[in-house]
Amino acid sequence: MITRLLVRGMLAGLLAGLLAAVFAYAVGEPHIERAIALEEAAAASAVPAGEHAHSGASAEDHSHAQDGAAGHSHGGDALVSRGGQRFGLFLALALYGVAVGGLFALVHAAVRGRAGPRSEPVLAVVLAAAAFAAVVLVPFLKYPANPPAVGDPATIDQRTVLYLVAVAVGILAAAAGAAAHRATAGAEPWLRWLAGGAATLLPVGAAWLLLPEIAEVPPGFPADLLWDFRIASLGTQAVFWLGVGALFAFASRERTPAAPAPAPA
Repeated sequence: MITRLLVRGMLAGLLAGLLAAVFAYAVGEPHIERAIALEEAAAASAVPAGEHAHSGASAEDHSHAQDGAAGHSHGGDALVSRGGQRFGLFLALALYGVAVGGLFALVHAAVRGRAGPRSEPVLAVVLAAAAFAAVVLVPFLKYPANPPAVGDPATIDQRTVLYLVAVAVGILAAAAGAAAHRATAGAEPWLRWLAGGAATLLPVGAAWLLLPEIAEVPPGFPADLLWDFRIASLGTQAVFWLGVGALFAFASRERTPAAPAPAPA
């Protein structure tokens, strides 16, 4: 039973990952291309205009100086071409979907009959929505995604740790909300939802106040590009979790046996 449930979750995650990759390619790629163009233009302009005028410097020397200044270029000299990066987008989201889909199936099996709706398809949708809120939305509100050319490479470790802390806070907040809702099982429905909401929002609010801010958007960076990239990033995750919930719910629906044909008169 667990094996079948696990396979079901992995397949749902795989398909959801591919759907999210299609969305990311169609909606997010144009913003990435624009951000890369800005990054390369900034790197090229970092070379002083009169550098080639130094004594003994040839045109070839100047060309190499420009190449060195644009060493972070995403063009033809990049370690991975843009075509390879696009293929990697689909591969990474597919593998991510398989792994997350398997974990989703195990969580679904663990809470089934113990918490949440009794209907398996409804439980799948509720779990997917809770996972999106805990793993994606809570960290996004504090540390939203940034396009290329935004972010200091020297702070990448700090930013990674803070983002993982925000993910952990989201998961713990969701667990606390579910526990509070279950602990007030004998109370009025509005009181149960109030207790669950308060238990969820309190740790999120505390983390919002205590975790440090990260503001590394360079001056003059287009606000519309930053906004569009972040919305596309959030939309990719929304498509993924919507796909996981819907596909797993479809696979979990009850198969009602067909009614027997009436006996001939």
